[in-house]
Amino acid sequence: MDIGIVSMRYAKALMDYVKSTGTEEVIYKEFRMLSHSFKKHPDLRMALDNPILTTREKFSLICTAAMGDAAPGREFARFITLVLKNRREGFLQYICLSFLDLYRKDKHIGIAKLTTAVPVSKNVEDRIRNSASSLLHAHMELQTEVDPSIEGGFIFDINDVRLDASIATQLKRVKQQFIDKNRRIV
Repeated sequence: MDIGIVSMRYAKALMDYVKSTGTEEVIYKEFRMLSHSFKKHPDLRMALDNPILTTREKFSLICTAAMGDAAPGREFARFITLVLKNRREGFLQYICLSFLDLYRKDKHIGIAKLTTAVPVSKNVEDRIRNSASSLLHAHMELQTEVDPSIEGGFIFDINDVRLDASIATQLKRVKQQFIDKNRRIV
């Protein structure tokens, strides 16, 4: 089966289940943390694919990645048990991402990422979040990242659209213009 088909089926089933129990927000927070863990620790996925680990060890690993030291919620534990029972732990990262997308579409939540050369204040973050929220008529989740390599300015990604106003990109454009102009002269 295709990875996308399997992950979307599990994500839709989970979404229907948590809607019926009214625990959508709790599961969303748990899956957001699990998704962050997958992104931050790529070895987590390889560990889940390891046939030497028992189901109990994999369950413990997933719960730790999603909750830290806290106990997992009942719905989260039941879902992870189902995934492990059906030997779909290799699809868990994709299931997680699919569920997050479904939840965000259902609740009208947009995602934005702001990359700057220096940290921005909380006031600036709130202004950006509120402006984007009013323009898109959706609640916005804003992630901020500091990347000194952009040298100044910012890069703003919002729902698959990128606004790149970084100094590094502008310098690359100027350099490319000089190269193109010099080719015509020679």
